Formats: sequence, structure tokens, C-alpha cells
Amino acid sequence: MKLYKLYVVLLGLGLCFITYQSAQAAIPYLLSQSKQDKSVLEKIQPHKALYDIALVSSRSGSQIIDVKGQMFYEWSASCEGWITNHRFNLQYTYADIGTVEIKSDYSTFESFDGKGFDFSTRRLKDGEVIEEYRGHADSRTGMVNYSVPEGLSFKLPKNTIFPISHTLSMLGNLKANKRFYNAKVFDGSDDVGPYEINAFFGKASTLPVPEHKNIEKDLISKTSYASRLAFFPMATQEQQPEYEMSFALQTNGIIPNMLVEYPDFQVKQSLSSLEALPWPSACEDNK
Repeated sequence: MKLYKLYVVLLGLGLCFITYQSAQAAIPYLLSQSKQDKSVLEKIQPHKALYDIALVSSRSGSQIIDVKGQMFYEWSASCEGWITNHRFNLQYTYADIGTVEIKSDYSTFESFDGKGFDFSTRRLKDGEVIEEYRGHADSRTGMVNYSVPEGLSFKLPKNTIFPISHTLSMLGNLKANKRFYNAKVFDGSDDVGPYEINAFFGKASTLPVPEHKNIEKDLISKTSYASRLAFFPMATQEQQPEYEMSFALQTNGIIPNMLVEYPDFQVKQSLSSLEALPWPSACEDNK
């Protein structure tokens, strides 16, 4: 049974319009350490979001009858780095075995300078743990060392980056009017290793503001860019992507909807709740 893997750090990424001065006052370490464009960083707003997931279509002959569930996403900042938490609760219905429940918890810490990355993943099938991974990656040494499973480690390809760095780099490329961006990304959600991700950005368009009462409307921008990502696991050297996703990427970073395409089926992800979170109130410059 193929598990439903989403590029969860990108999903629900929420940026909104705070001033450069307020970000600087809250986390000077971010602005002093990050190599990202400051005009991108100044728009970042920690947040939490809830997405509804539903099957759009399945290929003829596929065993998938239905997919439904939710994904909770939280992106916050400490005084030294980005913290993300993701919780999936999905039900897959198969023609041969019926309904299977998959729950997944995935958490990360990524230093503001993009050099250090801690990750933890736990997946359950019908209440039983089927996968668990924990570890640390360091872009300076290029090494990933897992504590679970113990003893697993590998060398990252040169110039591999981590998820938040990838997201911020995409926003930087959009700001520079670049329509294509290629990167090697390690997210720690499994033991496969890094993915090569090709990103394509289309022209600006206008989307309606979601009407759901649990969405903070001031976090939603009307301008968005049609975007598409193709994911290639580097361990397999396959010529075809493992999966692709299409979404509306707003200039402030929020993604109100997404279509994820696998060889056998497609699922959509729709924003149903969005709430801003505060920056840490007191941080010292740790340079």
C-alpha cells in the first residue's frame, strides 16, 4: 500500500504583511543569520492552519476508491530557528481491503541560517506504528544521522537545503521574476533521502477570498501565481517524478488550495482554517 506523502513543510505556508521593524525587534537573530532576501523575511507571519483533503480522481484499474481527511499545520519561530508541526489524519478506501486509517505526526526544527535541521516522523496504520524516524542533518558536513532507526546515516548531495529554506527561496525567485527553480531538498519525513524538486511559476492571477469563517481574511492576498512542483527521489534516479503538485502561490506565501497528483490518483487540499501566531516576545541577538 502506497502511503500518502505530501510535501508538508510547503503546505499551508503563511506569510502576511508585518513591517520589517517589527520582525527585527522580535527576532534579530533571524535577520542577522539568514541568507534569504530580507524583503521576503519581513513578510513572514507564524501561523496555524487546517486543510481538508479529498480524492479528486483515480486511474482506471486503481485500487483506490476514496481518500479523505485533514492536515493540521503549525509554523512558529523560536529565538534561533523555525519550528513546524504537521498532523495528518487520513482514511484510504481500497477496492480489495476496505478502509485504512493513516495518522502521521511530523515535526522539524530548522536553524535560521539553514545549516542545522532536526526532524521527527511517526506514522500509524489503524493505530499501529508502521514507520518512525528521528535525526539531525547538518548542511556544513553534509551528513544526516538518524537516532531512529539507530545507525542509519548518509551523505547529502552538495547544495542540499532544508524545507523552510526551500520555501523562502521559491518566494525569492518569484520576487525576482524567475519562472523556474531547481533544488535538492531533504525533509526527514522518511528514509529515502533528498528529493530533487523542479518548481515552475506561472503568471499572476486573482483568486476569490475564501468564505470560511475560520480563515483570518487579512492573511489572504488576492494575487497568486499558478505554481507546479515535480518531485524526484534522488536515490532512485527515476526519469519520471514520484508525484507532482499544482497550487496557487500567493505573493504573501499562503497557499489556499492544492492538487497533488500521483500515478494512480489525485487529491485536493483546501484551506478551512487559518490563524496568525505571535512571534517570540523577547530574543537576544546570539551572533
